[in-house]
Amino acid sequence: MKMMRKMMMSGLMLLMLQVSWAKIDSTKYLQPTQSHMKEARIIIQILDYLHYRDVDLNDSLSSVIFDNYLEALDGNKNYFLASDIKSFEKYRFSLDDDLKRGNLVPAFYIFNIYKNRVESRLKYALANTGYKFDFSKNEIFHFDRSDMPYAKTEAELDELWRKTLKNQALNLKLSGSDNAKIAEVLKTRYERFKSNVEKYNSNDVFEIFMNSVTESFDPHTNYYTPLNAEDFEMQSKKSLEGIGATLQQDNDYTKIVELRPGGPAFLSGQVNKDDRVVGVAQGADGEMIDVIGWRSDEVAGQIRGPKGTLVRLELLPAGASPGAETKVVSLVRDKINLDDARAKSQVVQLTENGEKFTLGIITVPDFYLNADEMADNPDNYTSTTNDVKRLIKELQAEGVDGVMLDLRNNGGGALFEAINLSGLFIPEGPVVQVKYPQNRKEVMDDENPELFYDGPLNVMINRFSASASEIFAGAIQDYKRGVIVGEQSYGKGTVQNVRGLNDFIRGAEDEELGLIKFTIAKFYRVTGSSTQHRGVTPDIEFPSLYSAEDFGESSQPSALPWDKIEAANYKPMNYVNDAMIAALKRQHQKRLKEEQTLVDLQFDIQELQKNRKRTEVSLNYEVRKKEQEDLDKRRASQVKIGASLTELEANKVKDRSLDDIKDPYLKESIRLLADQIQAAKRKG
Repeated sequence: MKMMRKMMMSGLMLLMLQVSWAKIDSTKYLQPTQSHMKEARIIIQILDYLHYRDVDLNDSLSSVIFDNYLEALDGNKNYFLASDIKSFEKYRFSLDDDLKRGNLVPAFYIFNIYKNRVESRLKYALANTGYKFDFSKNEIFHFDRSDMPYAKTEAELDELWRKTLKNQALNLKLSGSDNAKIAEVLKTRYERFKSNVEKYNSNDVFEIFMNSVTESFDPHTNYYTPLNAEDFEMQSKKSLEGIGATLQQDNDYTKIVELRPGGPAFLSGQVNKDDRVVGVAQGADGEMIDVIGWRSDEVAGQIRGPKGTLVRLELLPAGASPGAETKVVSLVRDKINLDDARAKSQVVQLTENGEKFTLGIITVPDFYLNADEMADNPDNYTSTTNDVKRLIKELQAEGVDGVMLDLRNNGGGALFEAINLSGLFIPEGPVVQVKYPQNRKEVMDDENPELFYDGPLNVMINRFSASASEIFAGAIQDYKRGVIVGEQSYGKGTVQNVRGLNDFIRGAEDEELGLIKFTIAKFYRVTGSSTQHRGVTPDIEFPSLYSAEDFGESSQPSALPWDKIEAANYKPMNYVNDAMIAALKRQHQKRLKEEQTLVDLQFDIQELQKNRKRTEVSLNYEVRKKEQEDLDKRRASQVKIGASLTELEANKVKDRSLDDIKDPYLKESIRLLADQIQAAKRKG
């Protein structure tokens, strides 16, 4: 009876939508295609039968999809009216049934209302870009409206957008622009924004909505339209010329969602995941073009270019509020290929407590494997493990006292390589466990009984070390083989499969359909603990700019939960014990209070975290100018004593002394390795 009522309501809604759509210009509203309806049904069946998460597409999930969709369209509540949201509520518990039938009319109806509202706001903005604002007034602009109510009237939206324009104008004024330049920049920005909105097509709507569906299952399950599927496959082949960054639309911004190991952005040490691109300039002297409001594919088009050419990016740092200070990074475009992402080494010399040390640092940006070379020559092929073996031999020839592996920003890669690399440092035995649907489990072993390297070892991770990095770091920690230092890792303990939708339809070879990436399994450490959600907690934790609540898997509402299975049969090596860790913690805590670079680092982090918590800014010129001057003074005082967060030099590989290293994280990790060697000697 309940199902019948839902079907009757759904049919009634279709009639209502047809009437409601009559109020919108029929030449402008977007409608689903037959291919979209077919793809929707296929995607729902894939999620139902093949996704790891055993969850029914029912009223409860329909409500999540509904909220995801509104968040994707207007997460900051700048466009919809409260009355719009109220009118949409009738779809909250019916999207599940609509999707099963391939009915996308409600989703497209909501989008067309959204598009109409955006066009209305842009009309208002363009009419007021030349307005001369009074910056002497003490007004406040709430830039983060995610927890605020939707505007009730058009007049409320007008007031919100007046302050939005005023804040943008004030940012330009603070950067040195006069009234004429401010008006010109804002006019160009919103004309471009308007042009982009007019380019929205039905594929865009379908992709946004279907990702609201797929991401209700988990954050790593995604749909790609045929056009974006081509781009996804090109990136997977590591063959693009550019800066090595994957971009994604984030409301009015274009956000960096992935850095390619070996790419110019990754190697610069100045570009981070979740930074937002607000400007792009060509060459050393080209004009910085404002790209707020541009489509992400158009921003990507500005950034990409021939190998060897220079592009400058103006970035709003990850987590920073709109209106916060931006940074400009110059990058030379290059071809992204496997060789650029290969492991590299350096030798560092230092004196700690009167004892001289020569230490080897190996940076591992990716877990890579050349399958073609492996097939042709199984004994000699390009891989993370083979490269690290070669580098360790070279470091041993130089007489290093210990080795550190730097896995910061390593987002994973080949599982096979995570297991093989672990096998260089532990005896044969289990490295990782994998659990599939229906509770099917697999223990994956290192089968080599020999230790390739049995000396002192530590591993540095950060918040963006994920997947295979977490498997390796977790194995080293669980076997008590080495010390893990740095920040809590990302917490991605899931396995994905990528399939073309054409694979699921007979006789559809000539029809161009999209791709789906979906989760099929979970990773577990040899202790039985999942790496999902919690990641790997270092033995020695460093001050971190990125909290688990805001960055990483645990910040995603639909993330699969942490859980535990039975431990594998493994035997800890006990190269590391609680007493050693306690001693290292004491030395680390002492340096946090006494070492100037670490004191400066903590200061910078506190400043950025403080700014990150802000949800509003003053629209008074003198107040904002003083805030900026105070920040500049504090930054100047930091620069003369040590490195700031924007000056990190990790991944610049050369032999040097400890004093030459400005990266405070790398420097402290090296000192901890020296402390570890001394602690092991005392134990012996």
